[in-house]
Amino acid sequence: MWQWYRQRLRIGRKFFILWVMVVAISIVLLSSPQLVRARQISTTSSSNDWSRASFPVENFRAYTSPFGYRRSPTGDNNWEFHNGLDIAAPRGSYIRNWWTGTVIKVSDRGACGTHIIIQSGDWQHSYCHLEGGVVMRDGQPYLFDSLGGILIREGQQIPAGVRIGRVGMTGRTTGPHLHWTIRYRSGYVDPAMVLRAMFAVQPNNRVAEQSFPVILPQLQIDELNYIRNFSR
Repeated sequence: MWQWYRQRLRIGRKFFILWVMVVAISIVLLSSPQLVRARQISTTSSSNDWSRASFPVENFRAYTSPFGYRRSPTGDNNWEFHNGLDIAAPRGSYIRNWWTGTVIKVSDRGACGTHIIIQSGDWQHSYCHLEGGVVMRDGQPYLFDSLGGILIREGQQIPAGVRIGRVGMTGRTTGPHLHWTIRYRSGYVDPAMVLRAMFAVQPNNRVAEQSFPVILPQLQIDELNYIRNFSR
């Protein structure tokens, strides 16, 4: 009788733990309205001329961490919302502006490290972990990378495809990569979704369009392991 009671108690405990996990995941998902709004963005709208957009990284190597929820890359077991796409490239590789717009912020503080944010109509795109830092000239903040020949001020108009920085190791990062974030009317958008739309209309990127669905599952690889393998 006692053995039967203990077995039932263990089964009940397992179901309770499972129920707690389901509730916790539901709370996290429901508390992220920005992620829900992002899924509602249509990247195939006729108002988006994707043929004018530029891929943001030279010397592309791999997509190392996708948009969405993931385990923290710093080694703990915490889950966090990753609001962009990580694109690996050798340190010092140039970063190009995705779409024509106005620089609304340059900074070298926080987890993003040295970064730049550009506004293009309803779209806002940011580029993190760049080389260099921020300097003040005549009361104006500039993103300054002397070795890369980069000097960009807030308020400056930047055409699509222009070099705006270099892949670095500033801020919270485990290896050289660009953390690329896109927002549409304040809602986060998955950059991979935008890239697919771009590749579909740009003839020069037909190969990239075909390979992207194959590359995408590789986004699930652990970033720390990838950096170790990539440095060999």
